[in-house]
Amino acid sequence: MSAPAVVVPDEAPVSSTLRHVTVASKKFAVVFTVMTVVLGLIALLAPREGNTKFRFSAETDRIVIPSISVPGMQVAWVCLAILVVLTIVSWLLYLAQRPTPWYAGIVFALAFLAGFLAWGGAGSVSDFPVVRLVSASVLLAVPIVFGALGGAIGEKAGVVNIAIEGQLLASAFVAAVVGSITKNPWVGLFAAVLAGALVALVLGLFAITYRVNQVIVGVVLNVLVLGLTSFMYVQLLVKEADTLNKTIRFPAIAIPVLGEIPIIGPALFRQSIIVYLMYLAVPLVWFAMYRTRWGLRLRAVGEHPLAADTVGIKVERTRYRALVIAGAIVGIGGAYYTLVSVSAFNKNMTAGAGFIALAAVIFGKWDPVRAAMAALLFGFASALEGAMSVVGSPVPSQFMLMLPYVVTLAAVAGLVGRSRAPAADGEPYVKE
Repeated sequence: MSAPAVVVPDEAPVSSTLRHVTVASKKFAVVFTVMTVVLGLIALLAPREGNTKFRFSAETDRIVIPSISVPGMQVAWVCLAILVVLTIVSWLLYLAQRPTPWYAGIVFALAFLAGFLAWGGAGSVSDFPVVRLVSASVLLAVPIVFGALGGAIGEKAGVVNIAIEGQLLASAFVAAVVGSITKNPWVGLFAAVLAGALVALVLGLFAITYRVNQVIVGVVLNVLVLGLTSFMYVQLLVKEADTLNKTIRFPAIAIPVLGEIPIIGPALFRQSIIVYLMYLAVPLVWFAMYRTRWGLRLRAVGEHPLAADTVGIKVERTRYRALVIAGAIVGIGGAYYTLVSVSAFNKNMTAGAGFIALAAVIFGKWDPVRAAMAALLFGFASALEGAMSVVGSPVPSQFMLMLPYVVTLAAVAGLVGRSRAPAADGEPYVKE
């Protein structure tokens, strides 16, 4: 007797065309709405009369761009109208399940900035120093950029580097002492690099070898360095200020041709050697992280340390090297405080720059270039306070001083988009 035939139902046809599903986010629309309301309330509740004069160059520049004067409130209202249009478009795109283009965010930011500055400088007898604003943004961002680069390297390797603040502060202290004793800023810079690497090595000892919670270790190191440097400052540097706390700063070096470019030339290419090192460090870190064998191993131990170990990569050794390199880079940022910005060390002179650098890493989605751009944004937020005070803006200085931290909170809260940390970030590796 033959077996009954088995009837196999016809399978549903499978399309060979892959469907791309785009998930639209309303974060752009929400941020646009909030910022539009802010500028609208400012213009409605605190209108100002008079013109705003923008100065784009100094009289000593080879190429002098004449200053322009615009009606402050009229420009603010025009910019507000642009913001309203972009906000409506962003909401319509969200309702249609389409993402808001990234360039719309740039246009929105420029329009908001132009409207805010035009309102703030209306009726002022002083010109709004555009070049000074750009230059101050770069200078204030220097330690944050170096801190963000070090943070990105450490976290790509799977170690949360909360101790960036301590590394910056220790490097600034050591650079001041060594630079003052030797009367040589280069020796001070080298000592700062070693100090940053040493703090990172201590972090690695507890976080990698002894597997202590990385966040707790970082916080403890920050408090420890703050206490040590404050104690040494009071007991040693104050009493011997002329010999131990008076450095020779790096001079500004003007790059021919580039330094004569209007607006950006004086701001970017008439700087000290540490600023130029920052220009080189960002692409070099990116290249090393994404185009070298070391970078591949670095990202492997940060994403899946067990898989990296199975192919012969020494996880703990790779993480140690990454932390030491990151600490050395952060050390350059710390040296900036006492070898470029000022010629003496002061207690807690970093003022939370390390934490802002950590926020820049999150803002930049753990990418060195994006993190550097985020650091420049934070530097701009800090520089804006000084520029607004020059023109006598009615905005309270306390509000402007807290602006960088507001931007930091917005970044950490995810208002700039979804960020995904390396999968093994913060997790100690236990070899089975």
